[in-house]
Amino acid sequence: MAWYWLVGIGVVVVLLLWVAYDLLQTKHAILHNFPIIGHFRYWLEAIGPELRQYIVTSNNEERPFSRDERRWVYASSKKQNSYFGFGTDNDLEQTPNYLIIRHSAFPLEDPRPGDADFDAQHNIPCAKVMGEHRGRKHAFRPESVINLSAMSYGSLSSAAVEALNRGAHIASCLHNTGEGGISKHHLHGADLVWQIGTGYFGCRDTNGRFDFQKFVDTAQANPVRAIEIKLSQGAKPGRGGLLPAAKITPEIAEIRGIPMGRDCNSPGGHKEFRDVDSMLDFVERLAEGTGLPVGIKSAVGQMSFWHDLAQQMVDTDRGVDFITIDGGEGGTGAAPLVFTDHVALPFKSAMSSVFKVMKEANIDERLIMIGSGKLGFPESALFAFGLGCDMINVGREAMLSIGCIQAQRCHTGHCPAGVATQNKWLMSGLNPSDKSHRFANYIVSLRKEIMEVSRACGVAHPSQITIDLFDILDASLMTRNAADCIDTSGSAANGKYTGVMI
Repeated sequence: MAWYWLVGIGVVVVLLLWVAYDLLQTKHAILHNFPIIGHFRYWLEAIGPELRQYIVTSNNEERPFSRDERRWVYASSKKQNSYFGFGTDNDLEQTPNYLIIRHSAFPLEDPRPGDADFDAQHNIPCAKVMGEHRGRKHAFRPESVINLSAMSYGSLSSAAVEALNRGAHIASCLHNTGEGGISKHHLHGADLVWQIGTGYFGCRDTNGRFDFQKFVDTAQANPVRAIEIKLSQGAKPGRGGLLPAAKITPEIAEIRGIPMGRDCNSPGGHKEFRDVDSMLDFVERLAEGTGLPVGIKSAVGQMSFWHDLAQQMVDTDRGVDFITIDGGEGGTGAAPLVFTDHVALPFKSAMSSVFKVMKEANIDERLIMIGSGKLGFPESALFAFGLGCDMINVGREAMLSIGCIQAQRCHTGHCPAGVATQNKWLMSGLNPSDKSHRFANYIVSLRKEIMEVSRACGVAHPSQITIDLFDILDASLMTRNAADCIDTSGSAANGKYTGVMI
């Protein structure tokens, strides 16, 4: 046999072994789903910095998350070195509205091994008890100020939901189910926030209307700690969710109570209530039936709703236990471009506007304020706390931590990383056990860096961060204090911290 035949056979054997290795390994979904070819993604990523200096975008130009942001999430989730060397590559003098954190000349020391609160620095509890003011039977203090945002099973794959739930359990954070209902994939140890959307999935009758008894039975049968009524979300405020028929499996259809073979369109609004008064009646009905804290999630548009809500909470004995504000820049769901780009206020404006209303009505201390919408980075999270948040939720950043590569194909069913798809081949590359630890690592790293920056500012808990600790730098080299840029009517001295030491 000629030598070139031997070489050819050798090459084929090596390629087959390579394919087998890629298929059997569990750490990288991309390599499992695309053997050999998938390695090009990592090779190109490895030489990316050199290429980008000349012909491609900079580290801060890509959207919705820049390369620097994705690199930080990936490194944190893998427990790799997440430090950046040789100084910032941001142009501080030319970037509009650049955020600056004012550190203290006398920072607090970080805990050291052997200190009583050394381990606790990785798990920052909420400073408030959810449901305490309204006397809910099952009021509780959330163990983490960073929790998992609403992402439904159906939108995400079963493997992704399981990985996130397992990771949330490891990191002691709450897992918001999204509006798609509670599945077996949500039951791997984490406490749940059950989101009730306009479709009432998981608690609806055969006509699609809310079924109170089914709701109570489901809440009592699962590890549900709170109920969140979704009014709207940042990706498509004023429109209901859409799950394409291609992503609906028999299991998803059974959980949601919907037919197979048709797109699942959620209504734009709730049928159980049509104004603030009837909404609060609905809130109290859910709370009385379960004893759980009940809150709302909404993007922010017309402010009359929030003024009416605050006034009725002052004048009556009804109210929500928490409010989740979703910024217009947030959202994992697909939507018409006009809704994605132009409907609802961005988070900073939305949160400051709502907090101002609650502060002026003197009910801000009755509520836990939760923020969501690109807040999964230390500086963004701290700014959210300064605006009045008690906790924040992370969504797309969590997806990145379990392997999302920002392909932006979530709505097609062809997510190459197996995160946002129901394609069995694609999601078989996402190993829930391995990815759960990556999500937990990301949450712990985020909390750790939030605490480090908080201590650098001279405070012991993120809820002590105030808006006057931030400056906005503009291209004219002038800085403006964030308190002067955003009218929060006193949130710079909100005094939310209640002595829950870590």
